[in-house]
Amino acid sequence: MNQATAVHGEKISLLRVLGPAHVWALGVGIVLVGEYMGWNFAVGKGGAIAALIACWAAGLLYTCVAMIDSEVTSTVAAAGGQYAQSKHIIGPLMAFNVGLYLVFAYTMLEAANAITLGYLVQTVGQMAGFAEAHDKPFIVLTIMFLAWLNYRGVYATLTVNLILTAIAFIAIVILFTAVKPWSTELLNHKEILNGLPYGWIGVLASLHFGLWYYLGIEGTCQAAEEVRSPARSLPLGTMTGIMTLLIAATMTWYLCAGLMPWEYLGQATTPLFDAARLTSSMPLMVLLFVGTMFSTLASANGCINDASRAWFSMGRDRYLPTWFGAVHPKNRTPFRSIVFLVPVALIFAYFAPLDQVITFSILSGLLEYTYMSIQVIFFRQMWPLDSIKRGYVHPFHPLPALVLLAICSTTYFAVFLGYGTQLIAMMVFFIVASLWFHFHRYKYVRRGDQFTMNWPRPRGY
Repeated sequence: MNQATAVHGEKISLLRVLGPAHVWALGVGIVLVGEYMGWNFAVGKGGAIAALIACWAAGLLYTCVAMIDSEVTSTVAAAGGQYAQSKHIIGPLMAFNVGLYLVFAYTMLEAANAITLGYLVQTVGQMAGFAEAHDKPFIVLTIMFLAWLNYRGVYATLTVNLILTAIAFIAIVILFTAVKPWSTELLNHKEILNGLPYGWIGVLASLHFGLWYYLGIEGTCQAAEEVRSPARSLPLGTMTGIMTLLIAATMTWYLCAGLMPWEYLGQATTPLFDAARLTSSMPLMVLLFVGTMFSTLASANGCINDASRAWFSMGRDRYLPTWFGAVHPKNRTPFRSIVFLVPVALIFAYFAPLDQVITFSILSGLLEYTYMSIQVIFFRQMWPLDSIKRGYVHPFHPLPALVLLAICSTTYFAVFLGYGTQLIAMMVFFIVASLWFHFHRYKYVRRGDQFTMNWPRPRGY
């Protein structure tokens, strides 16, 4: 079992206490907030129809991600998820980069959740007559409280996520049913929808924020060392998670696009809550206020869990200072990594605009998925199906990897259309970080300790 050194020098491991429901709650809990906010910026890029096309194209991308991830993770059952996979399949430099992509994707998503929750509380407070209500204290309180919860233990953290996520998903279903999608009493798609106002270039641009519907589902494999039966629980939790999200995304688009003009929907901060307000039903408004709040809490909670596991794994493997590779002797959590990432999330949540934070998270995820498509091809070549036991085998290989690579490449161009400067700045940052690792940190890495799986020698080596 993989272990880490605790405060007093003894070897302490992470606890294996999670089942498939916790894996589902981790994946869907991180992502479901994408239905409550962020996705609608795709409407502003190309109109409501373009956002629907982007929703389904992104759904195809993440179905490929879920399938590939389920196979590789059922074999590489180690904390760090895609980082651990890269370490075993490709090598240290790729693993270092993938680890950074994971940390930034989840930490920026955590910051976006805190921004949304703060805005929601401020809006509802002002509606209730508290004109002085401000979002900043709630942003700080959210991040600090959830970091403390993660510090205390993984079982309690993801059990809370399971409850919050279930309530947030049920809230979407209730709102969808309440607006009577079979009638035109409240929904008015015929008059509101206006085709493609910016043509097919608008559809392409919409891909950028279309990813937000599903970003983070791959986080299920971050808990690989804390799942009781990784070969069964990880594929089951991940695949049921992506199915849940595809349903929720389509329902969300349908009811929001039928209630709000695309010009407003494309810039709304909390579209589902706004949709509930347009029904003039106080119970629905309260329900969607609770659903939005719970979805942001569940997402930020899961993001702290995933980012800290990736950072912890890199410290344990000496890709970062080993100080980060410690496990709390009582709570059995990567407590130093959890605490270290708190100020990073706070800085972005406090000072950066929501769309910029979302874009940072999306770009980090895109880079990770690009590597994933290449990595699985190497994995199948080096360890064919008959060489090691897999808990799940994804079908039609290498088609999912090629589709994933094609959609990722298209989405880079979509991001460049609106956020070219940020795209270039991020690429420069990761290149500089790679140079730092290659010329400074690599000498501390113990290559012989990298391979913790009991695999046969790769074919051709």
